[in-house]
Amino acid sequence: MNISKNSRRGKIERTTSETSVCAEWGLDGTGAGKIDTTIPFVDHMLNLLAKHGLFDLTVEAKGDTEIDHHHTVEDIGLVLGAALKEALGEKSQIRRFGWAIVPLDETLAEVVVDLSGRPFLVYNVEFPHRQVKDFDLGLFEDFFQALVTQGALNLHINLKYGRNPHHIMEAVFKAFAKALDQATTIDDRVSGVLSTKGSL
Repeated sequence: MNISKNSRRGKIERTTSETSVCAEWGLDGTGAGKIDTTIPFVDHMLNLLAKHGLFDLTVEAKGDTEIDHHHTVEDIGLVLGAALKEALGEKSQIRRFGWAIVPLDETLAEVVVDLSGRPFLVYNVEFPHRQVKDFDLGLFEDFFQALVTQGALNLHINLKYGRNPHHIMEAVFKAFAKALDQATTIDDRVSGVLSTKGSL
């Protein structure tokens, strides 16, 4: 059975009194990112996700950033998780598991993912300080929790070591991209879904 690569796309829009987010996720892309969240550091991380995962990713977001960044960052995670789930469909013939360990200068980050249908996040990332300009890097834990919940995946993110907060977060997103690319890849040797239960 051949899976149409054009069909592995998800598009989700979500509007609340706090935020408006639209995301489109193409799993079989070329790494093209069209990202505008109004938060430059988040734009940078999502462009890394697109480029290193070879995903075609479009994200447009606006929120009450005059209060803080929390609502916008979390809701981007919610919408991306839902778009990923839609793009995966029945998960037929995917490899399901992915793993990557990525260096960036003094930093080393490891990410393991299982597209199991059972949401769970393990997040072991500590920073010497959490600010990059006016952005709180601690919000990325909320981002990943939201993505995991809506995307129904098991995600383990472990920082092995690192000193520079920017390097730490960049290594995490690159490792997440590589692990997710591996897990979402179609494998012609897989019949149906990769589970003895017959479903994911």
